[in-house]
Amino acid sequence: MVRSRSARTVANLGIASALTIFLGACSSMSLPSFSSSPAVAPEPSAAPEMPATIRSDEIVGRWGLASFQNPNDRARTEVAARAQCKQPYVIGAGATGGVIMHLADQATPQELRLKGSPSGKNYIGPPGPAGGEQDREIVSFDGRVLITRFTDKDAATRYGNMVYVRCAPRA
Repeated sequence: MVRSRSARTVANLGIASALTIFLGACSSMSLPSFSSSPAVAPEPSAAPEMPATIRSDEIVGRWGLASFQNPNDRARTEVAARAQCKQPYVIGAGATGGVIMHLADQATPQELRLKGSPSGKNYIGPPGPAGGEQDREIVSFDGRVLITRFTDKDAATRYGNMVYVRCAPRA
């Protein structure tokens, strides 16, 4: 009799363990709901990134860099940026088609994307919607002079309008 009791106890523990595992597996499965609560609609996926009208290979290169706050200082700032070509700011080509630049207040450059927007503006920033908090808007670009401004108000106040003047090729 003693043997049959211990065997029965072991069998009961085995069944309880198996039921516990089975019920645990059921909680991870998605079963149909029979409740009358409305179904939750799936969140809409983010809109696909719109291509910029400026290609990344157009801004890769060596640039003199300066900035201005007052729009009346733009011409003087372009001259100052050109003088910085002795120590150029280098915009590199990224591995996935972007450009290698610094984000505001970041010591290490990283790959950023050129992004377009429905309004026709172009932005440079990390992946995500155009005009995001870490993006910079391309105010103007003529192939020789690139002017950008950060979309973040605090960064825009500190850095102003960034003027990049293309440096002449090395002789």
